[in-house]
Amino acid sequence: MASSNFVDQIRIYCRSGKGGAGSAHFRREKFVPKGGPDGGDGGRGGHIIMRGNAQMWTLLHLRYTKHLHAGNGESGGKQQSTGAGGQDIIIEVPLGTIARHAETGEMLAEITENGQSAILLKGGRGGLGNVHFKTPTNQAPRYAQPGEPEVEAEVIMELKILADVGLVGFPNAGKSTLLSVVSAAKPEIGDYPFTTITPNLGIVSYYDHRSFVMADIPGIIEGASEGKGLGLRFLRHIERNSLLLFMIAADSNDIAKEYRILLNEIEAYNPDLMDKTRLLAITKSDLVDTELREGIIPNLPDIPYTFISSVTGEGIKVLKDLIWQHLDQPLETKENPFIDLSN
Repeated sequence: MASSNFVDQIRIYCRSGKGGAGSAHFRREKFVPKGGPDGGDGGRGGHIIMRGNAQMWTLLHLRYTKHLHAGNGESGGKQQSTGAGGQDIIIEVPLGTIARHAETGEMLAEITENGQSAILLKGGRGGLGNVHFKTPTNQAPRYAQPGEPEVEAEVIMELKILADVGLVGFPNAGKSTLLSVVSAAKPEIGDYPFTTITPNLGIVSYYDHRSFVMADIPGIIEGASEGKGLGLRFLRHIERNSLLLFMIAADSNDIAKEYRILLNEIEAYNPDLMDKTRLLAITKSDLVDTELREGIIPNLPDIPYTFISSVTGEGIKVLKDLIWQHLDQPLETKENPFIDLSN
């Protein structure tokens, strides 16, 4: 997923189709001089539909789509024939996409499964033909019902990445380096802040052909929940992660303090995220010796942790085991293991 091609939010003006008008036609045949009403119903207008596609990872294909108009329904005809329905517009989106009404903020649809469809804007219903209005006292109604009008709205589509594990940490915590080591993903890596400016996904292989998806989220800084740094734009991507892996460098001045800052930003953004499973990876452990590690351990937050080095490969296997153990268990049965340094 190239950084320049990652689009996770777009705005589109959508308009459904108008319903076709009902027909006020009368039966006209030889030797039937006073045929009754036989006007058909109008066809419904086209819907605007959003459909999930597991082969898509971004909203890039919609970047230059500014207007979407569904087809109008056709009018009813004679012999009670119904008009053709308007053509639907189907918008293919990656899994994890949410559509909201731009003005009201109302959520119109949420797509989480491949092939799942949801109608964003319904087409207008077709009008009834005059055959429906025939009564004993009015056997020749010369009127029919018009079709319902179209519905129009500006729709905002937001992609929230679906991943098993979300990497959470400050810039330069080693998130991208870890992803490049455990998966085939090739995120941009550098020794300067905000190297990662778009989320990256990687599939991590595990034993017996099992795997899980890991998402590298751009670095969080203090005040991110208020829009500082890359702010709210990417915090939303951790909402769909099953597990949050906090990553803090071993040479940090205060690991517990950095963890609290990260946790506070997540809670300020969405308190529901506090219910997710949290693990801690102490990165760049090749920079500290055993004595320094033993001094770090008593001050670590009370969550499962392990020391890793993406450069030397130390602790990577243990980290995979720890992640899988928590992904593969129901929440109520999970334990809180701490990883022995001898591993």
